[in-house]
Amino acid sequence: MSISLMMMLVITFSFALSAWYCGRAGHISRRFVNALSGWLLVLLTAAIAGQGTSVDLLSQSALVQVVHVTSLGLIMSGLVVFMAIILMRFSLNYMAGEPRLAVYWRWLLGTLAAVSLVVLSNHLLLFLLGWTLISLALHQLLLFYPERPRAALGAHKKFILARLAELALLIAVLCLYQAHDTFLLSDILAHYQAPNPEVSVYAQIAAVMLVIVALIKCAQLPVHGWLMQVVEAPTPVSALLHAGVINLGGFLMIVFAPLVMQVAAAQWLLLLAGGLTTVLAALIMTTRVSVKVRLAWSTSAQMGLMLVECALGLYELALLHLLAHSAYKAHAFLNSGSAVRDNLQARLAVSVTPSLARWLGAALLSLGLVAFTYWLVGQGTALSMWALLAMSLTLLLAQRSSAHHSLPWTGVLLISVLLLASYAAMKTLLAQTVFADVSLHEAPLSAADSVVMVLFISLFVLNWLLTYRAAHPRVQSLSVVLFAGLYLDEWWTRLTLKIWPVKLPAPVKSQRAAKRQYGLIQES
Repeated sequence: MSISLMMMLVITFSFALSAWYCGRAGHISRRFVNALSGWLLVLLTAAIAGQGTSVDLLSQSALVQVVHVTSLGLIMSGLVVFMAIILMRFSLNYMAGEPRLAVYWRWLLGTLAAVSLVVLSNHLLLFLLGWTLISLALHQLLLFYPERPRAALGAHKKFILARLAELALLIAVLCLYQAHDTFLLSDILAHYQAPNPEVSVYAQIAAVMLVIVALIKCAQLPVHGWLMQVVEAPTPVSALLHAGVINLGGFLMIVFAPLVMQVAAAQWLLLLAGGLTTVLAALIMTTRVSVKVRLAWSTSAQMGLMLVECALGLYELALLHLLAHSAYKAHAFLNSGSAVRDNLQARLAVSVTPSLARWLGAALLSLGLVAFTYWLVGQGTALSMWALLAMSLTLLLAQRSSAHHSLPWTGVLLISVLLLASYAAMKTLLAQTVFADVSLHEAPLSAADSVVMVLFISLFVLNWLLTYRAAHPRVQSLSVVLFAGLYLDEWWTRLTLKIWPVKLPAPVKSQRAAKRQYGLIQES
């Protein structure tokens, strides 16, 4: 057993034991949080330093078969520890005085323990168990305020979708066992990493089921509504969900990349569902007023984009996206109070419409920078993602003169160059370390790449119309439909409540009533 694997197992058990302790403790002290944070950092450092070093302890044990450590797993464990430390320290002050504090800490750490278990799993049944435990623990956090009808409805919809996802994952597990006569993930993936692997009907069914699991976990349209409604949960829970748990759909696709890219039906389902969600969710986000709801729509769009990257075989980019999105969303939710002020300032700022010359100049400069980066690190890969990068830089450069983008040309240009340099460096590093033995990239201007290109161009054009031609009657009509979320969630909610009705709680009208509900004060 490697030292890295031992340390990662200890991290998982540390989360589990801490969850048990916090569930029984009446008070969580800052000293305990600091000690646990330091302990987790020591374990993570030892796991990174001990990579490739083995010890004889349990070398012949069956435990070595059902868990393993990979470069991807080590990166994900680092992300879990990073998120855990931030959330624990933030929760000390934010959740102080809450009547059900022990319940919060138990399920927060329990969720992190389940995520760590999934990251370590090399046995499909253990993977399924960890996946289910994540959903069940998160459900308790989403219902931390059970008196809120919106939170209860969102959690109810999420609960049903989670069970459907677990059923699909179970079907995939059984199909893979039928096809390979083993539950060991490493043995199954080794088959598809060989040249021209045989892909049975069972394996094809498994690939499609895995894609369905990822689409549900990542809140893709039309099963997205719960994500916008569970923002009623405490802010640290929203950060855990949007910066951590929801990314597991992308992690699932990265793990099973060798299989999914062998099945055209699975690849196209992932591409179309993720691509349409990216475009529609990004446009709908612009119509939202609430900062948390805007962030929720942003998460759905970002997850769609990550799944599109997976469908195009850009798995190193998908992993980079996962890590960057986690850091960004954790900061965005935990800093949502300041985000409200910043958003108001941006809305009140005088809008300046860039001239045609400025748009053309920004486009030419962006195309030049992106083309040079593509020549350095991206040759042979899908062009659509590079086109999206060029369009994003065009917006950044063209809008530099508005009141809330007041940097001079040189400053914006320097930021653009630094962004591209960082992107190229991290993409290359991940490609050479995590995915060195896997080459699954979609060819430039293939059918899949062309479809994604059309979707991204449509997003750019529609966003431009909504921003600079908002007074046009047809654009206003589009805004109304987008504000309604295309009515997709209403349809899904009616279907959900028809199949599985739920009695929503009446809102608790005061803090005193909430305390009375939890038995903290007695009636005289």
